[in-house]
Amino acid sequence: MLKIFLAGIGGFVGSVLRYSVSGLVQDISRSIDFPYGTLAVNLLGCFAIGLLSQLAETRGFFTAETRTLVFIGVLGGFTTFSAFGNETINLWREGETMLAAVNVAAHLVLCLGAVWISRALAYQIWR
Repeated sequence: MLKIFLAGIGGFVGSVLRYSVSGLVQDISRSIDFPYGTLAVNLLGCFAIGLLSQLAETRGFFTAETRTLVFIGVLGGFTTFSAFGNETINLWREGETMLAAVNVAAHLVLCLGAVWISRALAYQIWR
């Protein structure tokens, strides 16, 4: 139960940070043509998870509860792209180059396909 609470609290913090950082970057860019805010959030999240994962693995930082709060909660609320990036790099580091490539391709093709199909479906149902 504690881990669920920690993930939820962390998710709240990460979501608020995502909203704030993404909006700030998008405002600074003054662009309506490219999602700079989302790119910034994904880059920051991937940088943070890489740094913190390395510290957790090599220095023993973070208890199980702190990992739940930070990795699943805060970073998960901030951007799930960081989890995707970290998991892909972990596969690559473990010598699973093919699985890493499949993970990238599957996420791109299946997730973009899911958005496209669901938008087409919603258009057909609620037009």
